Amino acid sequence: MSAVVKEIEPRRVERRRVHQSAWRRVLKRPEAGALGGAILVFLLFFIVAPPFRQFSAFTTVLYESATIGIPSVGVSLLMIGGEFDLTAGVAVTTSALAASMFATEIAGNIWIGVFFALLVSLGIGLLNGFLLIRTGLHSFLVTLSTFLMLQGLNIAITKLVTGNVATGDISTMPGFASAHAVFASSLHIGGVTVSIAILYWFVFVLIATWMLLRTHFGNWIFAIGGQGESARAVGVPVKRMKIALFMVVGFSVWFLGMHMLFAYDTVQSGAGVGNELLYIAASVVGGCLLTGGYGSAVGSALGAFIFGMTTEGVIYADWDPDWFMYFVGATLLVATIVNTWIRARASMGK
Repeated sequence: MSAVVKEIEPRRVERRRVHQSAWRRVLKRPEAGALGGAILVFLLFFIVAPPFRQFSAFTTVLYESATIGIPSVGVSLLMIGGEFDLTAGVAVTTSALAASMFATEIAGNIWIGVFFALLVSLGIGLLNGFLLIRTGLHSFLVTLSTFLMLQGLNIAITKLVTGNVATGDISTMPGFASAHAVFASSLHIGGVTVSIAILYWFVFVLIATWMLLRTHFGNWIFAIGGQGESARAVGVPVKRMKIALFMVVGFSVWFLGMHMLFAYDTVQSGAGVGNELLYIAASVVGGCLLTGGYGSAVGSALGAFIFGMTTEGVIYADWDPDWFMYFVGATLLVATIVNTWIRARASMGK
């Protein structure tokens, strides 16, 4: 009998150790806190907002999340690399304005405007990265400066070219139909209209996740964010990597800019200001550290999903929408505290 007890007891201890080890691995994932937060927010609005339970309403939530989540993918990669980009919100508008005005005033074809806008967006990312490297200033100061410049240029150039604060309707231009199909079309699933932006969001998250976890480029991103000098010492091209990450943000905002342009056919030159805070907040809520070296694209998607649910859930629950930004700030603060606590507990093995 004692021999049987002695045999069973080590097995129980071993199973307990395996369980604890698996739990610590889960807690160490950057998106662990965001997943818990997303579940709680979902349950809250599922209970208090009856329209939230309908599939058609949920697709609207996903669409709202996608408009935050697409730029957040690029912003999260940049934050893992240890830098900020405050131009992301206004750069979405810059991209859409560039495509619309270049196509209508110069090129005569909307696809030429689309590719011109891509060059503009990548150029903004290149400029931010170049200024960061050459000046040695913190990315917060560099991108704050370019943010203010872009905000002024958007309004000034739009007024100069169009005589108005918005661009004209581009729906009759050559190439519009095919561009709309690529960037802003919709699918019909179960009798519900689903924006293609949602699918692009999922694809971008998957690509970014694969890149972070399975490629040398991903390893370098974590390295330059966590230990920049050590990474440079072992041959990681830190300067080129930081510039590349700013250009990745440029690509992500260009894509959202094209979606918004072809979804609404016109662009307000003052739009987008303040959205950069949502992209950063979604990344931080998703587990990205402000100091760099830690985070995930999946976490940024969960952070965007939380804010998407909140945006639409407040409306479905018939609450005052003015409370939305308060919720964003409170969520950001709580998520930062919780993520820090989870990492501390996981690192101590508790």
